Amino acid sequence: MDFLGEVETITHDGLLVVRTYGLPDGGDAVYDNRKRKLGRVKRVFGPVERPFISIAPTDKSVLTNVIGRKTYFQGENRHAKSKRGN
Repeated sequence: MDFLGEVETITHDGLLVVRTYGLPDGGDAVYDNRKRKLGRVKRVFGPVERPFISIAPTDKSVLTNVIGRKTYFQGENRHAKSKRGN
């Protein structure tokens, strides 16, 4: 897992906003330091040097005591063939 950044705020519609150091793809899973899933990357926006990431949380219980929490992301291999035949 790669370090993403710290949660800076929660938007009025319940998305987490993180100022990032890494650059994940849309839809990548986001975890906290205890490897609990917080949600998925929804959008990347802001300056190119250090953009912001909005994260759609998995459920509303994630939103308690989340400001300042360190986050990590793990990219998924979307282009690999599945083991099942088509």
